[in-house]
Amino acid sequence: MASEDLAGTLAAVLGGRGLRVQNYDSGPAGETPAQVRLRKNVCYVVLAVFLNEQDEVLLIQEAKKECRGSWYLPAGRMEPRETIVEALQREVKEEAGLQCEPLTLLSVEERGPSWIRFVFLARPTGGILKTPKEADAESLQAGWYPRTSLPTPLRAHDILHLIELAAQYRQRAGHPLLLPQELPCSLVCQRLVATFTSVQTVWVLVGTVGMPHLPITACGFAPIEQRGGIKMAVLRLLQECLTLHHLAVETKGLLGLQHLGKDQADGICLNVLVTVAFRNPGIQNEPPKVRGENFFWWKVVEEDLQSQLLQRLQESSVVPINR
Repeated sequence: MASEDLAGTLAAVLGGRGLRVQNYDSGPAGETPAQVRLRKNVCYVVLAVFLNEQDEVLLIQEAKKECRGSWYLPAGRMEPRETIVEALQREVKEEAGLQCEPLTLLSVEERGPSWIRFVFLARPTGGILKTPKEADAESLQAGWYPRTSLPTPLRAHDILHLIELAAQYRQRAGHPLLLPQELPCSLVCQRLVATFTSVQTVWVLVGTVGMPHLPITACGFAPIEQRGGIKMAVLRLLQECLTLHHLAVETKGLLGLQHLGKDQADGICLNVLVTVAFRNPGIQNEPPKVRGENFFWWKVVEEDLQSQLLQRLQESSVVPINR
């Protein structure tokens, strides 16, 4: 692949667009990456934050026995054959009575590759707010409440951070609007934009098996990868080509999300921005040496791409991934 093709690939990923996953460069040791199946080996959860012009938050009152009467944001598990957006719209309609449109991903939360929650900022587009008369197994009612004076009890306090994240995004967007791209994937995997920077110069790690490409690492479901979270798959790939003991590696966040949910394709691909740096930089102006022939550092010379990458890195202009 010529440099211009790599530039096109990088531009697509930075723009939040998806690219089909054809293969992967790193897989979990001792296991073939499992084909992903909702309700069997993965659970995806969708959650929506709504804020109106009066700075009120949409909350639903839980009907489930273990948390009946408590309040929470509209949320729930994805069903097989749903897209992420379809799941979000279904949950909001069931629990709050409203049709909605997602505006952007706000956050991705994970407890290892088998449990991932997608948090959206959304807006209502129709429907009628659910009242106690419409109470059912999904929820007892829904209502708008001042952001600074929420009803009690809350089902869990993890939503407080998410509500503040949404308010901050509305005040000043920390990253470009980002929605899932509908592309099939059979694995839980990550496409890396792994960068090394020096004096306004950026290098990106490229895989060479087949055509040159942005590397893809498949997440494993063994206990060690579950405990360590999805960052374990990133470190595994980098460990295979770099000497990590003198390097600092950080996943900055999400540049894009790919999922389809149709035709038994329940996998996801997270396009992630990663930084690689020397722990003691000194006068190191070149990226760390790559072992083997499966990867190389590509120097980004296109001015627009270079400035985009530097801006995203300096401002952490990515969707946060939280554990």
